Amino acid sequence: MIADPLKIFVTVAELKNFSRAAEELYLSQPSVSLQIRNLENELGSKLINRSPKHLELTQSGEILYSLAKQILQLYEKAKQDINELTTTVTGSLKVGASYTIGEYILPFALAEFAAQFPNVDIDASIANTVEITQAVRSNHLDLALVEGEVNHPDLDIQALMDDEIILVVPNQHALARLPIVTADHLQDRVWILRESGSGTRDFSDKLIKDWNINVKKSHIFGSSQAVKQAVIAGLGIALVSSWIVRKELAAKELTAIRIKGKRLIRTFSIIRLKNNDMSKAMNVFTENLLSHDLISSLIDNNPSVLD
Repeated sequence: MIADPLKIFVTVAELKNFSRAAEELYLSQPSVSLQIRNLENELGSKLINRSPKHLELTQSGEILYSLAKQILQLYEKAKQDINELTTTVTGSLKVGASYTIGEYILPFALAEFAAQFPNVDIDASIANTVEITQAVRSNHLDLALVEGEVNHPDLDIQALMDDEIILVVPNQHALARLPIVTADHLQDRVWILRESGSGTRDFSDKLIKDWNINVKKSHIFGSSQAVKQAVIAGLGIALVSSWIVRKELAAKELTAIRIKGKRLIRTFSIIRLKNNDMSKAMNVFTENLLSHDLISSLIDNNPSVLD
């Protein structure tokens, strides 16, 4: 590296001693002497007059010392500028999310990221879990946040956080008067469900099957917002993420009912293609998502509605 012999020469010139320069640079004295001789041979001029008790720069040495100091300063600045270039987060980020995450979590995560890294162009897409997963697998999205189970060998899947699923009913519904319900209470009811491909729909279907619940009738809606409004309107009951009904429960527009037994928990996950190089924007955004501060902030602003 061109800076090394110049740094050795400058150190010798300033300390006026080969041994002390060697100690300062963690080198052997013969190595320091060799570097100085190589510089003199390369430049074709003696740089240092040496004697057993004295060391001084020649006229050529004075010229080189002055310019070498400038070169070393410029070299350090170049290293800083290059380091800043490689650590500055720029470029684009194509991120997707399934509806619950995309409507209630992703906007906050993106707002925090955009405030930190304004030079990144963000393209966000929201669809159901199946559609978003396929977009990642076809490389149309850099990464995505999805709800429920995703199992594809070509995907890298990281757990982001837990999500509580709750039962919500219209305020005037017979179940709204009960403090807790069992599977028997849910028999022969009208259900509001998400469309096929939704993570929430998969969760609801599994619970209904596992508990042998007979569905009297179901109405299908293509978004969490529509499901929520259908329940408020009195159309039926639904299993939804606690994230989507915070405001409505606070405003007493619908009722949340505890189901007997343990809480219903699923996982929100970050997915991306395996073996794909992550851009700096992808890497930093993922680190932000997984940071304790972000998750704690989100959870603090969304305490369990059944507590």
